[in-house]
Amino acid sequence: MDQQETRDHHCEEMAEKTPETCARMMLPVKDALEVLSGKWKLPIIVSLTLGTKRFRQIARDIGGITDKMLSKELKELEEHQLIKRTVHDTFPPKVEYEITEHGESLSDMIKELREWGLKHRERIMGNP
Repeated sequence: MDQQETRDHHCEEMAEKTPETCARMMLPVKDALEVLSGKWKLPIIVSLTLGTKRFRQIARDIGGITDKMLSKELKELEEHQLIKRTVHDTFPPKVEYEITEHGESLSDMIKELREWGLKHRERIMGNP
């Protein structure tokens, strides 16, 4: 289903306005929010869309995240198959993180979220 077909389908579902329609629309949104919830997951994904990185590189990109929180978030993103953790057989071990194909499927949503954020920032604060 392409983007236009998705919008058309969404509009058709909105026209129905029944509790069942609401539930059908709400469940996948709740699923997505559960996977991507919190302050750090989307910034981590954005960081990794720019290339494979090590733990410290991700922490520097994001700023303000503790090691414990970054470790927790990376583990959850890996469990949801959005990122891949690779441990290289070196001494000391080298660990790298990269976005997966499933993680890359979020790119359109992230672009839209960024665009909305820019418009919102301009509307509320008067500057981009």
